[in-house]
Amino acid sequence: MVEFMQNSAYAGVTISLISYAIGAKLKRKFGFGFFNPLLISIIVTILVLIGSHVDYETYNEGAKYLSWLLTPATVCLAIPLYEEWELLKKNASAVMLGVTAGVLTSLVTVFILARLMGLNHANYVTLLPKSITTAIGMGVSEELGGYVTITVAVIVITGVLGNIFGELICKIFRIHEPISKGLAFGTAAHAIGTAKAMELGDVEGAMSSLSIAVAGVLTVVLASLFAGLI
Repeated sequence: MVEFMQNSAYAGVTISLISYAIGAKLKRKFGFGFFNPLLISIIVTILVLIGSHVDYETYNEGAKYLSWLLTPATVCLAIPLYEEWELLKKNASAVMLGVTAGVLTSLVTVFILARLMGLNHANYVTLLPKSITTAIGMGVSEELGGYVTITVAVIVITGVLGNIFGELICKIFRIHEPISKGLAFGTAAHAIGTAKAMELGDVEGAMSSLSIAVAGVLTVVLASLFAGLI
């Protein structure tokens, strides 16, 4: 096993898929929020890499092929959007206002925390794209001078937390409208949150998919303005 991890070009793909399969099985068996497949796969992968003394560069030689699927996977989120197109047109203004409010809340929150914690410019802009999908967030971070690898980690953490706690937060604040829940998941927790929204219903999934794209565009525009504040 150790020799395979250290020498095979397919080791990264193999361990990633097996780790995710373990997470998915645990999620199906126990249904507990913290058994999120992505979170479990990250933990298992880290433990395997540490145990086999494989560095990230070696692992990524194989795992990078999975990264190439990120963009087409994001595009596929347009399917539920197409299926609920009439509903979207009827609620276009609410969608735009909701997503805009969510994006501004995210950016303002990062700005306030950065000021309170005394973060420098590079660390600050690294966190700005935390709530948008990785495919867009990486580009925003790089363009603004942030640390892309840390941005990816923050985006994943944000998505996992949204996936785990999003439904509970909606219940606490008595948010029952499917459109509102979908917009909240997509705007705050991007594709990982959308996976949870799709579990809740078709409308939630469609609105969440839409908000990923809208939030991504708005963040690209507004992040450059917020970046100049620190």
